[in-house]
Amino acid sequence: MKAVGKKLQQAAAKVEPKLYDLPEASELVKQTATAKFDETVELTIRLGVDPKRADQMVRGTTLLPHGTGKKVRILVFAKGEKEQEAKQAGADYVGSDDLLEKIKGGWLEFDQAIATPDLMASVGKLGKVLGPRGLMPNPKTGTVTFEIGKAIEEIRKGRVEYKVDKAGVVHVPIGRASFNGAQIAQNAEAIFSSIVKAKPSSSKGKYIKGATMCSTMGPGIQLECSTITRQVD
Repeated sequence: MKAVGKKLQQAAAKVEPKLYDLPEASELVKQTATAKFDETVELTIRLGVDPKRADQMVRGTTLLPHGTGKKVRILVFAKGEKEQEAKQAGADYVGSDDLLEKIKGGWLEFDQAIATPDLMASVGKLGKVLGPRGLMPNPKTGTVTFEIGKAIEEIRKGRVEYKVDKAGVVHVPIGRASFNGAQIAQNAEAIFSSIVKAKPSSSKGKYIKGATMCSTMGPGIQLECSTITRQVD
């Protein structure tokens, strides 16, 4: 069994075995982030859905009020006027066939991909490469669109995507340890609000079963979800 590091032990000692409200957790997660780099703060939410059923798949996007704190590398599949629009909007990589071939060769140095609808037949052939990495453009998340400039602007402002995994859990970044507690809490509220609104009509019983907040190298902090969901509902 791998030994737990001294820093993690010290950080874990600050977390009591209880449910924390959002303001408390948002301050505590900063105290438990002890790495030398600016750790990402992540929210993990366990949902009462069956992801195997198509009508209970929970996915969506939301705009974090304070962004993610991360510079996102944006790739755009576009031609002609839309290619120029993407470049003017500040996309990091823009192209079509050239980018498709580059990705087929194993290049994946980007964080978000956007595509115009007319190129999705070609982009779709990369499904086995982009899909498992969460990089496949999708109309449901606003990344298959002719409104290229708008999509790039929203991503730059802090739009994040989320999707429930096979275990019924959503993992989503909500900022950095360098953010203040209020910023972390407000970003978390935006995620909870979006997920509550995305509840499938076929989902019965308790929808949000539990949630944890943690930094990249820090311990998990259990959240008191009922109060949070009442506030954002």
